[in-house]
Amino acid sequence: MKRIVTGILAHVDAGKTTLSEALLYQSGQIRSMGRVDHGDAFLDTDPMEKQRGITIFSKEARLRHGHLELTLLDTPGHIDFSAETERTLSILDYAILLVSATDGLRGYTQTLWRLLERYRVPSFVFVNKMDMGAVSQAEMLDALRSGFSSACMDFTDACAGSADPTACGGLADSMEDIALLDEAAMNEYLETGRLADDTLASLIASRKLMPCLFGSALKLEGIDRLLTGLETFAREPSYSKDFGARVYKVSHDERGDRLTWVKVTGGNLPVKTAVTDPGDQQSAAGEGWSEKVDQIRLYSGAKYQLADQVTAGTVCALTGLSHTFPGQGLGVERQGPKPLLEPVLTYRVLPTGADIHKLLQALRTLEDEDPLLQVRWQERLHEIHLQLMGAVQLEVIQQLLQDRFGLGVTFGPGSIMYRETITAPVEGVGHFEPLRHYAEVHLLLEPTQRGSGLTFASNCSLDQLDRNWQRLILTHLGEKEHVGVETGSPITDMRITLLAGRGHVKHTEGGDFRQATYRAIRQGLMKARVSGNSLLLEPWYRFRMDLPHEMLGHAMADVQRMSGTFESPQAIGGGSAGAASGACGLPDPGGPDDGYAILQGRAPVEQMRDYAMEVSQYTHGQGNLVCLFDGYAPCHNAAQVIEEAAYDPEADLENTPDSVFCAHGAGYPVAWTKVEDFMHMEGGPYIRPESHRPEA
Repeated sequence: MKRIVTGILAHVDAGKTTLSEALLYQSGQIRSMGRVDHGDAFLDTDPMEKQRGITIFSKEARLRHGHLELTLLDTPGHIDFSAETERTLSILDYAILLVSATDGLRGYTQTLWRLLERYRVPSFVFVNKMDMGAVSQAEMLDALRSGFSSACMDFTDACAGSADPTACGGLADSMEDIALLDEAAMNEYLETGRLADDTLASLIASRKLMPCLFGSALKLEGIDRLLTGLETFAREPSYSKDFGARVYKVSHDERGDRLTWVKVTGGNLPVKTAVTDPGDQQSAAGEGWSEKVDQIRLYSGAKYQLADQVTAGTVCALTGLSHTFPGQGLGVERQGPKPLLEPVLTYRVLPTGADIHKLLQALRTLEDEDPLLQVRWQERLHEIHLQLMGAVQLEVIQQLLQDRFGLGVTFGPGSIMYRETITAPVEGVGHFEPLRHYAEVHLLLEPTQRGSGLTFASNCSLDQLDRNWQRLILTHLGEKEHVGVETGSPITDMRITLLAGRGHVKHTEGGDFRQATYRAIRQGLMKARVSGNSLLLEPWYRFRMDLPHEMLGHAMADVQRMSGTFESPQAIGGGSAGAASGACGLPDPGGPDDGYAILQGRAPVEQMRDYAMEVSQYTHGQGNLVCLFDGYAPCHNAAQVIEEAAYDPEADLENTPDSVFCAHGAGYPVAWTKVEDFMHMEGGPYIRPESHRPEA
């Protein structure tokens, strides 16, 4: 039996849940097909999903077809929940990318394609709603090749089933085109005049070949071919003998039990086994930990079975683990890459009669499930802020708080989530020495590649500072969200290295190094600000506009006004171009003179966040704008943003850059500008022998 984990990805309303129902029905796992709009879909079990008619949370189902045992993951299709979809990609063996024949290659579909490329997930493309007659199969295949890759090939006949398992029937006309995708395949084709199924499977596994199938999920057309294609051409991965697992989701069941959803990627996992984390993955605990698995649940829809043991390749939910987080690797598995999709808007939470502390606790629970919420309690203002992808997610969070916790809230208007970084290396010093306390920390802050986030390291000698103290300092570096000194926004894109540190045998406690570490970061940031090496970053969108050709000049002028950039426009319209325009989700423009154009580029989120309505207005509803987060870049109006923020870093007592020294039995504050005059260890590019001794 071949075991494969696959996920279905699509933009909203493409028929993703309907396809899941069709696969389950055709394989005999369910007796009748449910429908999203009827609220009886097998995988849309949450009341909010039934009410809204969309998938919000990824779900699991299990089915069998011939010699294939398939774990099927149904992912959200709405862009506001794209982070949930991205987390699922890390555990997929194969993906089914669903494209609607009536909508074509929408902007979000292109984003899903980029995500599949990033995570190197082999993919089958299924074009749904072919029964609607919007485009022909040939036209749709041309659109897939131009919009995705020339590696997209029609596998309709190849997946129809054959008495001869070695025959790749139906691919005779495409065989030469497929052979051109790979040198070894071309040699095989020249020698034998054909390609074996194993060769095709190898090309698919390496993403050199993308099988494309066509049909209608609602009418069960093409479903058998899709199942046969997965059975014939999908390869079961090889797994390590040592235990490993990747966490892709955290949730809580109806009783409040915490569920850690994993795919086992090596060895086996018996129940009551102690699962460990070595502590080098910036986990929520900050240190290494070990916890026992109480239950192993195998879910299919809303129901589950308990298992005594699971082996590599199994997707399951574990209870008993409290320190896990999405993307984490357990055992020999390493932590996954930083998410590509993340929120760019921050909202203030306004309680409506709810206790602020209960509300904060509830939001922490939701943040445990979705770390990208980034719940922040601002003590100075007694306000809660969190990050969201958009209006639909905001409504879902609001309803979750009401339904699960009985807490009513509203939200203030969304504001841009800025970031801060530096442009040149700088050393920061923090000293904390009130009476009977002692710690000094020297840190090197260096700028790193855009989008790299924060990384931490130590270059401190063990002769100077014990390993346990060094680990504690690194924990303090990663345990909180450090803010910058321009607007008080979180810092990013830096490597922070421990250069030197000192404690006292009798007087140093763990909290002392926390204070010294925090102050060292802030002192370094203040020095960077004074020297002009502080940089404010803002989120940027990558956008795509499909609009009538005569409106192209209007759009280009708007993008320039918004401080954005764009690529050379692409014209579509007439003949074969008309098919391409249909594939982009646009009406057939007719002749080439009255065609449509595609304009793609980048622009600041702050400028483009409400632009979709403008596009709709000046194109009289014929234009379409899709915006996707494309990382952070230097702020286009930094001086204005900094002035409006009116942030005083020296008045922020929670994040002070000043230090505390001790003299005559009492501690006293020293301004950050004077710390180097009082510090007990000399600084610089290389830490030199100290010239001062701490007071006993």
